Formats: sequence, C-alpha cells, structure tokens
Amino acid sequence: MTTPTAVPDSYYQRTGEDRFKPTLHAQGAWHRDEQHFSPLGGLIVHAIECHRARHGSDAGLVLARISFDILGLIALEECEIAVETVRPGRTIELVEATVVIGDRAVVRARAWFLAELDTAAVAGTHESRIPAPKDLEPWTMSAMWGGGYIASIDVRRRESAPGRATAWITTPLELVAGEPSTAHASFVALVDTANGIAARQPPTEWMFPNTDLTIHFFRRPEGSWTGLDTSVSFGPTGHGITSTVLHDQHGPLGRAEQILTVRPQRTT
Repeated sequence: MTTPTAVPDSYYQRTGEDRFKPTLHAQGAWHRDEQHFSPLGGLIVHAIECHRARHGSDAGLVLARISFDILGLIALEECEIAVETVRPGRTIELVEATVVIGDRAVVRARAWFLAELDTAAVAGTHESRIPAPKDLEPWTMSAMWGGGYIASIDVRRRESAPGRATAWITTPLELVAGEPSTAHASFVALVDTANGIAARQPPTEWMFPNTDLTIHFFRRPEGSWTGLDTSVSFGPTGHGITSTVLHDQHGPLGRAEQILTVRPQRTT
C-alpha cells in the first residue's frame, strides 16, 4: 500500500507521466482509507486535458460533458490514469479515461469535447440564479461528514428541507502540486460534494453513496466558486438520485446527476 503524504497545499502529487499520489486532503467521507470522488473527478479532467495537450488536440474544442462510472471503493493510494482518444475530430471529440489502482480499474470516464462558436444572440436558460456566496451562511460540513477532503473545503449553504439545499464551495488547495489547473478541472473537483450538502437522512443512520457522476456544461465555468442547487430523491427500493443545477458567480452553467445506492448503516 502506498502511504499518502500530507501535503498542505494540494490534493495530489504527480509521480509519473500518468501517475498521481493522493494526499490526506483527498480522503473520503464514508471510509478513512478511500478517496473522496470529488477531487479525483477533477484529477481525471486534468489528466484528460494534459493528454490532449501532449497529443496536439484541437485547442478550439471545449469540455461539454463528462460521465464517470465508479467501479468500487477507491483506495487512498497511488493511481494511474490511462487516457485514449476514442473519436478524434475537428468539431467533436470523445476521450476515455480509466483510473487504475494496483491491478484494478476503479473509475471509467468518457468526455465529449465540442467546438465553440458565437451563439450569444440566442443564449439563455430557464434556470434561476442562486444567492451569491456572501449571501449564504458558512457551514461546517465536517460536523456531519468526516475525512480530509471535507475538512479542506470552504462551504456556504442554505438548506430548505431534507434533501434540498443550495451551496457554494471553494478550496485554497491546488489540485496537483505545482501544476496549474483549468477552470473545468478545478470546477469538477468540487461537484461530487453535491451528494453531501443536501442529505435526506443522517449519514450515521443511512448510507447513500453514488456509483456515478455525469456533468453537462452549456458554457465554461469561471472563478473559484462551484455553486450547487441540489435536490435529492430516494425511491422505495434502495435507489436514489442527486440532481444539481451547477452555477458559477455569473449564473447557471450546467447540470450534474448522481445515482445512489441507499441502505441502512450497519449496526454493531
């Protein structure tokens, strides 16, 4: 087992061209020996973008959708991220990434990149803006959730009902030590937190981890805050959905969906 290093200013350290070592800031909320998916999601975007830059992919293409399938518990250990361009193109490109820890694939991701053109004349959305970060109260998320990742973030939140909340999240930490991150990578690195900011039930009594995360963007994110307007639904047979309208400080910019496996916590 690779022992994570507590680096004060990053979630990961690069250890090779496609290898990364988590710090304790990447520690998960459900188990102490796993990674929280939020920073790992951002790391995958970072690895994809590094791969595209190395291989001369068209700089005019922008991330429009990324889907992650989480294949099991993600150990707090060094990982390798293999990236492949599945469908190259000048206006549309599909890229696939696989995260491997040891000999096991733990995450598979697919990202669509689309060309940009001027559609300002027809731009618009029916989604409403959420209050600015300064208008929401600071929330000590670590009072509900454990782990190094939760302790590393600054959260402002307003809860209107169990399973319904609005929040802004930011972090002072780098994604990868000594490496600049794009706005997409930094933004995605905070999105998976949505499943914890609007819990329908206390996590001490019920488990509801997500097995996937799909993010759609209709414009580029800007700034250091990730805004989450989140609703959580539980069904009667052990399944749930966390649905989020994504925001930056200019307004709505996309959506995120997470499927949940809902079950009672084991008692001892």
